Amino acid sequence: MMKRTGIILLLVLAVPVTYVVGMVLGLYGRHEGPGVITPTPIPAGTVAARARAQKSAALARGAPAQSQILFGDLHVHTTFSTDAFRGSLPMMQGEGAHPPADACDFARYCSALDFWSINDHAEGLTPRRWKETKEAIRQCNAVAQDAKNPDVVAFLGWEWTQVGTTPEDHYGHKNIIFRDLGEDQVPRRPIGAGGRVRQALGTLPLIVRVLPPLLDLPNRQRYFDLDRFVREIVAVPPCADGVHTRELPEDCLESADTARELFDKLSEWGFDSIVIPHGTTWGLYTPPGSSWEKQLTAIQNDPEKQILIEVFSGHGNSEEHRAWRAILIDEDGSVSCPAPSDGYLPSCWRAGEIIQQRCLAAQLGEVECERRAAEARQNYAEAGAAGWHTVPGVKIEDWLDSGQCQDCFLPAFNYRPGGSAQYMAALTNFDEPNDPKRFRFGFIASSDIHTARPGTGYKEFARGSMSDFRGARDEAWRRRIAFDTGEPEPRSVPFDLATSRVRAFQLVEFERQSSFFLTGGLVAVHSKGRARGAIWNAFKRKEVYGTSGERILLWFDLVSGAVGGVVPMGSEVKLSSTPRFQVRAVGAFKQDPGCPDYSIGALSPERLEHLCRGECYNPSDERKLITRIEVIRIRPQARPGQPISPLIQDPWKLLPCRPHPSGCVVTFEDPEFVSAGRDTVYYVRAIQQESPAVNAANLRCSYDQQGKCVQIDPCWGDYRMDPADDCLAPNEERAWSSPIYVDFGG
Repeated sequence: MMKRTGIILLLVLAVPVTYVVGMVLGLYGRHEGPGVITPTPIPAGTVAARARAQKSAALARGAPAQSQILFGDLHVHTTFSTDAFRGSLPMMQGEGAHPPADACDFARYCSALDFWSINDHAEGLTPRRWKETKEAIRQCNAVAQDAKNPDVVAFLGWEWTQVGTTPEDHYGHKNIIFRDLGEDQVPRRPIGAGGRVRQALGTLPLIVRVLPPLLDLPNRQRYFDLDRFVREIVAVPPCADGVHTRELPEDCLESADTARELFDKLSEWGFDSIVIPHGTTWGLYTPPGSSWEKQLTAIQNDPEKQILIEVFSGHGNSEEHRAWRAILIDEDGSVSCPAPSDGYLPSCWRAGEIIQQRCLAAQLGEVECERRAAEARQNYAEAGAAGWHTVPGVKIEDWLDSGQCQDCFLPAFNYRPGGSAQYMAALTNFDEPNDPKRFRFGFIASSDIHTARPGTGYKEFARGSMSDFRGARDEAWRRRIAFDTGEPEPRSVPFDLATSRVRAFQLVEFERQSSFFLTGGLVAVHSKGRARGAIWNAFKRKEVYGTSGERILLWFDLVSGAVGGVVPMGSEVKLSSTPRFQVRAVGAFKQDPGCPDYSIGALSPERLEHLCRGECYNPSDERKLITRIEVIRIRPQARPGQPISPLIQDPWKLLPCRPHPSGCVVTFEDPEFVSAGRDTVYYVRAIQQESPAVNAANLRCSYDQQGKCVQIDPCWGDYRMDPADDCLAPNEERAWSSPIYVDFGG
């Protein structure tokens, strides 16, 4: 009897043990493929009607109608990206898989874009997933049927996701897109950013193989699938270093540690490609003190490929420069914490205030508490982007609005002004005195969405689906996911990444970042047609602009003094006479509720709700009003070491618009151009009438009489936020023209 009982007990124990062993071995995960694309194109009559409405608006404002303005999104992630897959998990309130097919359908039926590109993180694109990505993009284009007049054009690409630990080794994130789609016209492998992300991925299976599935049994398959996703990445060997990219095997993960290596590898392939930096002011991961001087060199820049820059996305604005910095770096490389200034409270300084308040509450004496405050400021400054870990037991409410650009339009979180588009436009590299170098970017915006939803800004709704905020579904999962900084103490602690238990996503301030996730922006092109080649040529001409999500129509031209007549945005000219400019802007269409008939006819009710959340781009006949045009003038550095801030005049001119549905036309000139004798950069912003937008108030500060933030009401990314609360606040949507670069030639 005892023997039989023992056998039964062993069998009972063997079942769960075997199951757990299967999890550890990764036996239950499934490969998630690219999905199935809906094969129904948008009716040709609908596409033609859009073109007629735009042509009518152009003619009403006297704008040229030979080309048309097309709208797209050149920054789209699916759950082929590791961070997107992580955000799709049940423990993160995720929606489940959103593969490339979802992005194609969303662009066609939900947001009604003219073009888009796929940009999953290269570091997670295994050979199998890259093959599936290419095929999905080809299928998406095939639905259009008419290549000369397609309803939607899809471009192939990826994101190079480089993150350095110091300003010296940080190059940031760049999207790469390709003109063509043929197997012999695109790389056999995407190019990722070194081994740091791959190393971090290698630690994930230790977490996801056992604990999450056991803690969330009803949703265990989703965690098993993530385990399979990660195992597929780790199983692919790294490509050999120092080998020409065309000679490498297909079944390896290729990487480039610097921007130069990336450009060189793209040149080895020889395909027509464009490199687009983005997130250049994002402080979520960018080391404090980072700036773009080191990338304005013959080594780290390729002006033939790197021609556009993303100034706005669903992760915030990267346009505006400010003189303050998050930390100070001395000539010997030592760092310190700057004092607060107008419009900016450094987070390192706030760390000192938090510790000082705790110390005084513990009655440890003013002298000791000031010493501890100074220590806290220094610890934070030395910890870089992980500085918040130096304050034990800190809550996000404690930080107030420290680290944020308080007077920027929808700023990126923990703003880094040294990466702003204005800062880049003001820089000059004098390494070769007879051939000074400058960035001459065209300006675009996009979404950077991680739920396969290109062009999310068409309506301000469904914050949890149309923006990238993600957080734990309950307190138990928050404690498991987030790093516990312990109990509040009246002393700061140094942070050393090499010895810390903090890893990967726990390094960054995701809880505070949630208040800065927006619906996405759009890129617009002045194109000679709807075909792929016409759109690509507009990219190359830099005849592009960005919007904060609304389909604002914008023309910005140099109309006098120009050789050869009117010169459009994105151009480079040389003048010796007074330049005169003209701006035309027309507001976006107001939206009707629901979805148009072609979307309802193409998608099932379930898919329409799952993908579009029941709301699509559905324009009425009424347009919003343009209230003003802001002109920005930048005179790039004329000598080494010249201070940047005085060179940027924002706004240089503010031109009011008479409120009218047909839009606004203004002209201006620069009578100082000739007397100054300086190369000058001009661009404009068209500002639309106020309307509510997701997370437009960011941390939702309460201010005292001196205008100081004394309390915040964050838009939480986790269970603490009401799912029905989209954190709407008043916002002035806008469009940014590409600059016109006017060099003095007198």
